[in-house]
Amino acid sequence: MSETEGRDTTRRQWALILGASSGTGAGIAWEVARRPGLDVFGVHRGRYADAATRLEQQVREVGRRAVLWQADASTPEAAEAGVEALREVAGPGSVKLFVHSIAGASVGHFLSEGEDRLHAKRMRRTFDAMAHSFVYWAQALVARDMLAPGARLLGLQNPLDDTHLSNTGLISASKAALEMYVRYLAMELGPRGHRVNLLKFGTVMTPALKHVYSPEALERLEAAHSRMNPAGRMCTVEEVARFVGVLTGDDAGWFNGATIDFTGGMTLRLLDLVLNP
Repeated sequence: MSETEGRDTTRRQWALILGASSGTGAGIAWEVARRPGLDVFGVHRGRYADAATRLEQQVREVGRRAVLWQADASTPEAAEAGVEALREVAGPGSVKLFVHSIAGASVGHFLSEGEDRLHAKRMRRTFDAMAHSFVYWAQALVARDMLAPGARLLGLQNPLDDTHLSNTGLISASKAALEMYVRYLAMELGPRGHRVNLLKFGTVMTPALKHVYSPEALERLEAAHSRMNPAGRMCTVEEVARFVGVLTGDDAGWFNGATIDFTGGMTLRLLDLVLNP
C-alpha cells in the first residue's frame, strides 16, 4: 500500500474505486479528486503499476490524498481487508463514493467443445469479478460503518445486454446479476440516505482494450463506433469520469436503483447498420 500522507485526523471524504490504476477507474479517480474534491483509495491488481504511480501523483497534484492498495478485489476476503485498510487511513463514515470498475471476465461459448468453453471455474471467476464483488464491498463498507452521509455506490454497465455479441454471454449474464444487486441494495440502503446506481456507457479506449486488440482491430473498432454512434465517434474515458463527478453531487441525489443510460445512443442505429451495411 502506498500512501501520500499519515493518518487522517480531519473529516475528509473519500472515493473508494476498484480497478483504479488505469482506464475508466483511473479517469474517475482523477476526476472526482478534482471535482468534487475527494481523497482516493484505489484498489488495483498491480498489472499497470506505472499507471498507478502516475494516478497517485495526479491526485496529489490537485491537493487530495491518495492510497493505492494492491489486491484481487473480486474476493470477499479482499473486500474485508481493503475496507479495514481504508478505515485505518480515513476513519469511519468517510466514503462518499464507491465505484466498482473491475473486470476479469471470460469470453467464449457455453456449448463449445473447444478451448473457449465457459466451464464452471470461468463462470465463478467472472461472476465474482463482475457482479458478486459489488456486494462483497458494499457489505464490508456497511459492516465497518464506512459510508458517509448520502454516500453513492456505483456499478458500471455496458450495452451488451442490448447487442448480444456471440461470445459475451457470460459477461452479459454477470452484468444482469449486477443490475439486480444494484436494485436490491438501493432498497436496503435508501432508508439510510445512500444511493445505489448503475451507469451504462459504450466502448471507451482503455489500456485493457489496447492489450486485447491489435492496432488494426482497434482501427476497425473505432470505425464501427463512428458509424454506430449518432455523434460519429466513440465515447471517451474523460466523458464518463466527468459524469460520475456529476452523480456524486447533490443535484443527482434522487437517482436510486437506476440504470443510467450514458451510451450516447450507441444502439439506436444497430438495425439500420444491419440493413444498410
